[in-house]
Amino acid sequence: MIALWKKELVTFFSSLTGALVMAVFLVITGLFLWIIPGNFNILFGGYANLDGLFYMAPWLYLFLVPAITMRLFSDRKKNRARWNYY
Repeated sequence: MIALWKKELVTFFSSLTGALVMAVFLVITGLFLWIIPGNFNILFGGYANLDGLFYMAPWLYLFLVPAITMRLFSDRKKNRARWNYY
């Protein structure tokens, strides 16, 4: 199980998808936490806390995780169709 997890992790981070997902997450959280004024902004909050990050991160992952898994599922389906032993 750990070998499969390591293989998937290395494959994800060695592809363009991994870098793109990380960049999108970091840019969006950085914009909302530091640049865009509002409830999530750390600088305008009066005191430093990460409540905005912990509120915003699950919503970002709600859109980013399906994008990752759709690619993994399509790769699995493509490889299974090519090497069908059944």
